Amino acid sequence: MEIMFAKPTHNQDLQHLHQQAFGRANSKEKGVVIGELVKSLLADPTAAPRHSMIAVLQDIVVGHVLFTRVHIEGVASNIAAQILAPLAVHPDYQAKGIGGKLIMVGLDELRKSKTQLVFVLGHPGYYPRYGFTPAGVCGFEAPYPIPVEHASAWMVQELVPGIIGTIKGKIRCAKTLHHPEHWRE
Repeated sequence: MEIMFAKPTHNQDLQHLHQQAFGRANSKEKGVVIGELVKSLLADPTAAPRHSMIAVLQDIVVGHVLFTRVHIEGVASNIAAQILAPLAVHPDYQAKGIGGKLIMVGLDELRKSKTQLVFVLGHPGYYPRYGFTPAGVCGFEAPYPIPVEHASAWMVQELVPGIIGTIKGKIRCAKTLHHPEHWRE
């Protein structure tokens, strides 16, 4: 398996991959919504800089992770932060470590690009394996309210040691992602 940056020629495959991954795990409708979200994020200038990474196995795209820019309201604009949204692995290739590999390679690329913080709204039993911790208790407010029972799903990881605790604020995402329907767990 090879992990690499996605190219614009992969965009249609990525949309289809997310439709399959989220459609099987949740519902066909959810798969379509996430597929459209990916398509829109890849075209959204407010999401740049973005890091779009794919997992390729025998010339087939079997996984994808997308990191897009976020701002922290009230914090100097020199803080480089991204959000991981979404991550998908084709249903036939899940539970084989592909998602984790995409996350780790993606985080390495973000470190190289001098990104300081990475956020995610995701499963609190999965993302902590890769260094994510609850963001709310660190002073980072999600773009839209997260119900108390799902607060641990809003997470952050510092890529520059010691930055958490020196800043806090409300996160502002790319226009495509900054809608309440994307913030329901």
